[in-house]
Amino acid sequence: MSLFGRGTWSETRRIGDLLRTETIGGMLLLVAALIGIGWANSPWSAAYRTLCAVHLGPLTLSEWAADGLLAIFFFVAGLELKREFVAGDLRDPRRAALPVVAAVGGMVVPAAIFALINLDSGALAGWATPTATDIAFALAVLAVLGTHLPTALRTFLLTLAVVDDLLAIVIIAVFYTSSLHPLPLLLALIPLALFGLLVQRGVRRWWLLLPLAAATWVLVHESGVHATVAGVLLAFTVPVRRFGLAEHFEHRFRPLSAGFAVPVFAFTAAGVSVAAAGGLGASLRDSVTIGVIAGLVVGKTVGVTGATWLVQRFTRARLDPGLSWWDVVGVALLGGIGFTVSLLIGELAFGPGTARDGNAKIGVLLGSLLAALLAAIVLRVRNQHYRALEAEESVDSDHDGIPDVYQR
Repeated sequence: MSLFGRGTWSETRRIGDLLRTETIGGMLLLVAALIGIGWANSPWSAAYRTLCAVHLGPLTLSEWAADGLLAIFFFVAGLELKREFVAGDLRDPRRAALPVVAAVGGMVVPAAIFALINLDSGALAGWATPTATDIAFALAVLAVLGTHLPTALRTFLLTLAVVDDLLAIVIIAVFYTSSLHPLPLLLALIPLALFGLLVQRGVRRWWLLLPLAAATWVLVHESGVHATVAGVLLAFTVPVRRFGLAEHFEHRFRPLSAGFAVPVFAFTAAGVSVAAAGGLGASLRDSVTIGVIAGLVVGKTVGVTGATWLVQRFTRARLDPGLSWWDVVGVALLGGIGFTVSLLIGELAFGPGTARDGNAKIGVLLGSLLAALLAAIVLRVRNQHYRALEAEESVDSDHDGIPDVYQR
């Protein structure tokens, strides 16, 4: 089997459409984060903190963003993951093994690096902070820098990030659930099962589905498990092959996730006050900041690239002849853009507004920026190489809308 071999034409078109959507979402995410950072470090920082602490019903604006809006994000991620493994090119177990193994490697190594740096600091609770990859940011950077990169690399990054998010949800549910209340968790199975029963029968009526989804979210939230887990569970009940419901929900909710939910969370979560953290110099000397930056930049690159090499070393799979290991390194560096979920885990590990949470946020921001810059250097060089090849591979001699290379 060829690692990063050419996928099907339908999958190539779908990934291209998805990249265009995520590029816009990534830009909105960046703008929202910059506004939050700028406001939190301006003379009007008190107004920013007051806004984030405004109560809307039982939760503050920040809590609604982290617990409520991110559930929409994970619902879309869950749909994408199920689609990839049920109807996409990754329904072949041999193809699916690579991104899964790479995602695991890309989480284990950063966590180990953070733990080693913070062994004596008392901050081991934040070990999972540098393990996540931000789908919107990573795909946005890839779409801008890698316009001519092979689709297989884009599919790999997308799947890697989605699997990464699923593993992050497992980590949040298992390691960052401080108090578990079994009764609400068991009761959540009732609306979840009813939601699943309806969607399995092709029901699309929002006035039936939305209350059940909301009830599932409320009960999971009350159980002590992070409420975003409800989004993934709901997504996994949606059929992929029948009724087109997965595509329908993705079409409806992806713009809401990328254009509103994630940017609002970024605005509330990224607004760390550098002065409150003791200044940038003091933060850069803190073991939490160092651990997060090293985990994202070094850990992700070594973990993803190393796991990919191990797949080749111990299986019959081989890197596609048209690709270079520099392509894998470039994509692995993009995996170090950990923003949305990394910020969330940092808050869960250290508590919102604490000094260590502030240092973790600074580490996430700087580590993600450094990973993006290094990925840009590698991928721009590789992009020039593939630009020359693309002209040859885009020939459509029979004018049927499908390049000849996909019909050989």
